Amino acid sequence: MDLAMRALADRLRSAVRDVPDFPKPGILFKDITPILADPTLFHTAVGLFVARHQKSEIHKVACVDARGFLFGAAVAYGLKAGVVPIRKKGKLPWRTVEREYELEYGTAGLAMHEDAITPGERVLLMDDLIATGGTARAAAELIQQAGGRVVEADFLIELTALKGRAALAPFPVFAPIAF
Repeated sequence: MDLAMRALADRLRSAVRDVPDFPKPGILFKDITPILADPTLFHTAVGLFVARHQKSEIHKVACVDARGFLFGAAVAYGLKAGVVPIRKKGKLPWRTVEREYELEYGTAGLAMHEDAITPGERVLLMDDLIATGGTARAAAELIQQAGGRVVEADFLIELTALKGRAALAPFPVFAPIAF
């Protein structure tokens, strides 16, 4: 990351609010709503991703439910790309492809419309945060299952101690803010 991008990322990082014991005791939640509420910061965040992929020939931006929708749709607009919502199982109205993945205490599932991605399309995967990488890995596998090519998996924030980047190998990962 060049110095100008690092300076922008540092401005964003300083706006992330820590919320202790949410959603349960012992968790330190990284709250991005101050970035979303500030038009300059939100524009800065979206601009980082758009600038990064301006020359990448992205066909679709696949966004993970729900905060990934906020950044992914804005980035897709900036890249003149389509938007693919990846949601929790049972939330999409048409035929879907689905993927189960492991959680700390059980399993969960993601779904995507079966016709959301055309084979060979270059897809940017986006979410707000990467922790263990399980959700993002399942989303990347859905994209591949549909025949898409994951160009990169991008997140506003990476919780480095949880090693989610390793779970996404061999997909490239970018996150301008690390905690």
